[in-house]
Amino acid sequence: MRTELQDYSHKRLNILTGEWVLVSPHRSKRPWQGQNEKISKEERPSHDENCFLCAGNERINGERNPDYKDVFVFTNDFAALQKESKDFKLDDGLFQAQSETGICKVICFSPDHSKSLADMEVNEINKVVKVWQKEYLKLGAIDTIKYVQIFENKGSVMGCSNPHPHGQIWSHSTLSNEVLKKDKQQKNYYINNNRSLLVDYLAQEIKAEERIIYQNKDFIVLTPFWAIWPFETMIVPKKKQSDITHMSSNETVAFADAISAITRAYDKLFQCSFPYSSGIHQAPTDGKTNEHWQWHMSFYPPLLRSATVKKFMVGYEMFGTPQRDITAELASRKLKDLI
Repeated sequence: MRTELQDYSHKRLNILTGEWVLVSPHRSKRPWQGQNEKISKEERPSHDENCFLCAGNERINGERNPDYKDVFVFTNDFAALQKESKDFKLDDGLFQAQSETGICKVICFSPDHSKSLADMEVNEINKVVKVWQKEYLKLGAIDTIKYVQIFENKGSVMGCSNPHPHGQIWSHSTLSNEVLKKDKQQKNYYINNNRSLLVDYLAQEIKAEERIIYQNKDFIVLTPFWAIWPFETMIVPKKKQSDITHMSSNETVAFADAISAITRAYDKLFQCSFPYSSGIHQAPTDGKTNEHWQWHMSFYPPLLRSATVKKFMVGYEMFGTPQRDITAELASRKLKDLI
C-alpha cells in the first residue's frame, strides 16, 4: 500500500456508484485509541410473549404467527409499498412523480428471540440464505416486480423497532437509486471490457492482500477500497454470479459461513451486539440478461470508536462528500485479527 494513502487526505472512487469518498487518515492515526466501553450484552429471553415476531404470538393486525421452528416469512403488516395501487404519472413542468407498487415481506431468521445472525450456527444461517433464494425467485417472477431488495437493520441505533432476529425483503416496480448507479457502472465496464467489474476488482484485491478479512473456498469478505462507514465490509462470490439463485448447495453453506464469520467478528470488536444495516445487491428481475451484474452483500455499521460512539453523516457529509478518518486498510486489519 502506498504510504500516501495512510498519511495524507485524499479521495477514493467507489467503482460501483461512480461517487467519491474523502479519507482523512491524519485525523486519526489510531482510530480506536479512545476508550472502548465494555457494555453488558442485552439479555433477552428465547421467547418474548410481547414480541410480534415470536412463534405463536399475535401480530398487531390480529393474525397469529405459526409455531415456526426455523425461518418464517410473511407479508409486512405495515408495508411501505402497496401491491395494488392506482397507476399514475405526474408530468407538470418541474413537478415529476409516478406511481410505485410492490410487495414487502418480513423474514424471521430464527424462532429464538435472543439470537442474532452472529449467534446462529452456519447451518441455521444457511436456511435463511435458502429462503432468500426462494423469495428472490418467487417475487422476481411477478411481471410488475423489477427488483428484489433483501436487507436487515440490526440494532435500535439503526432504527430497528423489534430486537427479534429478522430482516426484510422489499420488491418493487422500478429500480432504486443505489441499484441504478450500480447497474450503470457495471454495465459500462462490461461493455468496454467484456468482463465483470467486481470479478476484476476482486482479483486485484486478492493480489494486494491489504483489505481481505476472511475467505473460504467460494467467498471473500473484505473492506472495500472506497468504504464510507468505519467498519464497512462486503461479501463477494469468487465466481461470476449475477444473483443469489446461481449458488449451489455447497456455495450457500459457504456464504452462510462468510456471514457468520463477519458478524461474529463485529460482535467481538467492541464487545457488544454490533448494529449494522446489511443488504444484497443483485441483478434486477426485469427480464433482461443482466450479464454485467455480480451480486454482493454489504454491511454498513455505524460504530466508530466504541460500543457507545457512533459515526454520524452530518455537516460536510450532508452538503459535500462522505468522509472517513480510519482507512479501509486499518479497519480490515482490526476485523481480521478478530476472526
